[in-house]
Amino acid sequence: MIIDTHAHLDMLDDPKRAIEEAFEAGVKKIIIPGVEPDTFEKVLELAHAYDNVYAQLGVHPSEAQKFNDDVAKKIMEFAKDEKVKAIGEIGLDYYWDKTFTDVQKKVFKTQIEIADILNLPVVIHDRDAHKDTFDILEQMGAKRVLMHCFSGSLEFAQNCIKKGWFIALGGVVTFKNARKVRDVAREIPLENIMLETDTPYLTPHPYRGEENAPKYIILTAKEIANIKDTALSEVETITTQNAIKFFNLEENKNESAV
Repeated sequence: MIIDTHAHLDMLDDPKRAIEEAFEAGVKKIIIPGVEPDTFEKVLELAHAYDNVYAQLGVHPSEAQKFNDDVAKKIMEFAKDEKVKAIGEIGLDYYWDKTFTDVQKKVFKTQIEIADILNLPVVIHDRDAHKDTFDILEQMGAKRVLMHCFSGSLEFAQNCIKKGWFIALGGVVTFKNARKVRDVAREIPLENIMLETDTPYLTPHPYRGEENAPKYIILTAKEIANIKDTALSEVETITTQNAIKFFNLEENKNESAV
């Protein structure tokens, strides 16, 4: 059994089909991230439709200019829902637009504070902003941290796990030219790794270029097992245990949809 810790099911035309296919493929649980205030209701609606689908709520750094006091209150209120397991995805993104980095930093810090108040972990988006992301997390005293779609160096990954943070790996690890991510997969202990798809993005080989789906997470798990020269069952078991503990997920006896 396996857990997809990051799938934007609300962005799919047919999320119901994607969920059902994932469960049939052996995916145990799925977590849907929020990225902007207008999507929170849809994310929660999907989470409540299935026993083993959960949510995280946050404002993506690219949407930071939409953040205000009303949005903060909305996150605070919605995140009290038992289906919400983290604040995310939040962080910094200097790849697309560097014109409002100060706003990104302020919104990032505020959302870390919200997570602290609610005693929830944070799921971090960090693109081309490794040092600032690390420094803010450290400055804010964040302890329960998952680095989503990890794209940093092995050294950066090692610095993160020294803090007790987790690394999330997805379909990129199956790309033969993704040397940094593959090095991280090889050298970082499974005890510090979780799996994700980032559906509908970053589809693993051999489906690269097509729309991603949680059912494909098994391809990432197989590639990590191959890179580490270990059993697939070990990758599945340890990463699943990591996710259950980190997100405080229920162990339901019935793993099917309601």
